[in-house]
Amino acid sequence: MLITVTRTGGFAGRERTASLDTEYRGDGAELERLAERALSGECPADREPVPDGFAYVLHIDGKLVELRDPYLTDEQRQLIAAVLGEGA
Repeated sequence: MLITVTRTGGFAGRERTASLDTEYRGDGAELERLAERALSGECPADREPVPDGFAYVLHIDGKLVELRDPYLTDEQRQLIAAVLGEGA
């Protein structure tokens, strides 16, 4: 499974994109479960953005979801942190 996260916004307004392929990872099965739960979770991109908050676009095997901080589910936050290699 290919997972790509693009993060925009924040205080500096920088864009960051990272991807990972779960096929050859030891934690691949867990990341795939997180991805499925992230896709099925609430998608609150239409909520009012918070000042200096982050917006995320997740591409998961051809599916797309747009999200905003601080409205992420736990699964979405964990997946974003794993892909970006830093906290969400």
